[in-house]
Amino acid sequence: MLLWFQSRKKLTIILLTALLFTTAIIAIASGPVSISPGLVFQSVLKKSLSSLGLNTINETPQFLRTIIFEIRIPRVILALLVGASLATSGVIFQALFKNPMADPYIIGVSAGGALGASVVLLLGFSFSFLGLSSVSIFAFIGSLLAAYTVYMIARVGGKVPVSSLLLSGIAIGSFLSAVMSFLMVLKGEGLHAIVFWLMGGLSAKGWAHVNMFYPFFIIGFFFAMLHVKDLNIILLGDERAAQLGVEVEKVKRKMLILGSLLAAAAVSVSGLIGFVGLMTPHIVRLIIGPDHKYLLPVSTLGGAIILLSADTVARVALAPSEIPLGIITALLGAPFFLMLLKGRRETFWERSAR
Repeated sequence: MLLWFQSRKKLTIILLTALLFTTAIIAIASGPVSISPGLVFQSVLKKSLSSLGLNTINETPQFLRTIIFEIRIPRVILALLVGASLATSGVIFQALFKNPMADPYIIGVSAGGALGASVVLLLGFSFSFLGLSSVSIFAFIGSLLAAYTVYMIARVGGKVPVSSLLLSGIAIGSFLSAVMSFLMVLKGEGLHAIVFWLMGGLSAKGWAHVNMFYPFFIIGFFFAMLHVKDLNIILLGDERAAQLGVEVEKVKRKMLILGSLLAAAAVSVSGLIGFVGLMTPHIVRLIIGPDHKYLLPVSTLGGAIILLSADTVARVALAPSEIPLGIITALLGAPFFLMLLKGRRETFWERSAR
């Protein structure tokens, strides 16, 4: 039975990996200018062989190559990275808070990022650094500062109680949202740009954003995988985990840093995209169980696929216009969230009746 369950988990990873590549090819092929998936695959293959020093003749027209390699592939990669990062961060925070309702924005990362972006859009700070806009830079800094502030407020005697962290996150998030609203009242000229940014999206993003993002994802995912056993044990409770040899506060601190970095990087390039970090771990738990050795990588794959699929729908549903990505994820995630709440309520009443 155990062997069958492990093989099922490995099969899930293989199938999701295949689905990810298939979804990516379809996403690259989809858009106002339709390109056949076969031509996309052929162009990418020849480009890859050429980069390895093999002489190949790419017969794809130049304008299509520009669309594929300069517009769509960067966006597809970025969608995969953002989705994977949000899902990974969601798994981390749900384990730390021992709460399936936790998401990557629970400690104020979203509010900090929104305030940082709002300052730029309202006050007109316009500059670029390494190809990144001032909006992305300020959103990233704001997200990290918010997470750091929440951590320092929640810290008591060298320890960080989960309840204090949660309450601090709610308080700081509310305060930063109020500051942002106040700025919007004072200077309403950039209101449309702020609202559009808050709804999330990956339009006008290119290789510079990919190059900025992927180091954070690699570092976050790699170090999170090193602590999957600790995350499993922490679910038993802090005292029990300490008895089993886990340095609870040290692991908490590391995981908070990793989860915050992943969420901040996602917010900085995509704005606020909800539900991916919340619902992906739940879906994966239903399939492969709660073991973080498999839950973390499978959630990462699942988040990447979900967000890429949502972004593809956002691009093509009303082409050439584009639907904000956050609207698509909310339309998908809100019904799931309601079903989750309904299931928890029914479980509560069943237990109460016993």
